[in-house]
Amino acid sequence: MIALTVVAQGAELDTHNLRAWILDNILPLLLLAVAVLLLWLGGGKGDNAGVMRRVAGVIIALGVIGLAVSGTGTDLGKWIAHLFSA
Repeated sequence: MIALTVVAQGAELDTHNLRAWILDNILPLLLLAVAVLLLWLGGGKGDNAGVMRRVAGVIIALGVIGLAVSGTGTDLGKWIAHLFSA
C-alpha cells in the first residue's frame, strides 16, 4: 500500500520568487542577446543608422518593461491624465 503525505502550506502561494528569478536571470540574458544581434546584423554591414533605429526601439521596450515591473504605470497614467484635465 502506498502512503500519501499531505503537506500543509503555511503561507499563500505567490509569484515573487519566480518574478525575481526572471528579472535577475532571463532579462539580462535577453538584453545581451538583443545587443549581440543588433551589432552582428547591422554593424557588420555598416548600417549604423539602422542599428540606431533598432536601439531606440529597444530603449522604448525597456522603458515599457521597467514600467510594468516597477508598478508605477498607474502613477504615470494619472500624471498624463492630469496634463489634459487641468
